[in-house]
Amino acid sequence: MKLQLALDVCSIEEGLRLVESVVDYIDIIEIGTPLIIEHGLYPVVLFKEAFPHKMILADAKIMDAGEHEANLCFAKGADIVTVLGVAHNSTIAGVVKAAKTYGKQVMVDMIDVIDIQFRAQEVERLGVDYVCVHTAFDIQSTGVNPLDELRLINEVLSQGKAAVAGGVKVTTVKDIVKENPEIIVVGGGITSQSDPVVSAKRIKEIMEGK
Repeated sequence: MKLQLALDVCSIEEGLRLVESVVDYIDIIEIGTPLIIEHGLYPVVLFKEAFPHKMILADAKIMDAGEHEANLCFAKGADIVTVLGVAHNSTIAGVVKAAKTYGKQVMVDMIDVIDIQFRAQEVERLGVDYVCVHTAFDIQSTGVNPLDELRLINEVLSQGKAAVAGGVKVTTVKDIVKENPEIIVVGGGITSQSDPVVSAKRIKEIMEGK
């Protein structure tokens, strides 16, 4: 089980300092969509150079031109690239093709997918590596969390590995761990806390059953 740190609403310099402080507890560094929109793929290059032994995920949320856009991300050093589950099958297949060319991985973000079990099986057949249930930032304040959707995709996935994102924090991660996802994505549950190191350490301990 891997802990993915999502860097979304911070400067590059703040992100570098934060990752340095929690590097012992995280497995994947996510260059979040806001960072990519603001800076392009430069942060992917920078964080890969700074932390070469950590996996870098480019949260590109690809919706079209799958192979081309994924190639751009992988060429800059991304180990995992995201594509939206609501994208066309041919788009997802293109991202998978690019990943195979580079020997890298694909995560499908299931944000706003209607029939999540049916779609999870479809994208799994397309050869993706991870299927990520994701409670959108804009609806987290309503109290919705991704746990129920995680349980649903765990019922149907046979090869693709589950990932979970959206509002995960110290107080909620224990129940998520019980569902045994391959990746747990945490953003504000670490980055917005008064002591991010303590939060990251505690989340990792819970993931390890401590």
